Amino acid sequence: MTISPELFGIHEVLERLEKVETLLTDLVQQHTAKEWYTTAEVAKSLGKSEFTVREWARLGRVRAEKRRSGRGAIPAWVISHAELLRYQREGLLPVRGQGVA
Repeated sequence: MTISPELFGIHEVLERLEKVETLLTDLVQQHTAKEWYTTAEVAKSLGKSEFTVREWARLGRVRAEKRRSGRGAIPAWVISHAELLRYQREGLLPVRGQGVA
């Protein structure tokens, strides 16, 4: 059985459409705002290491809270969406105990 050129073209278009739908779904998931983010999520969105973001939280350079997750008794840092937006606009907070001169 031979496939006509018109049908082959339709099949190719449908494959490409499926790929576009998959990419759009991934993009929407990446840009959907959450109320709270893990340090890993913040690090990925900012292009930083997770260690750096945890240190910022520990040192008070970003406003963060310790919350228990489903991974045991040790609480983990979480950063609010509002704080992520503040950081993107204004940058890191001053080191605790150091005022602006």
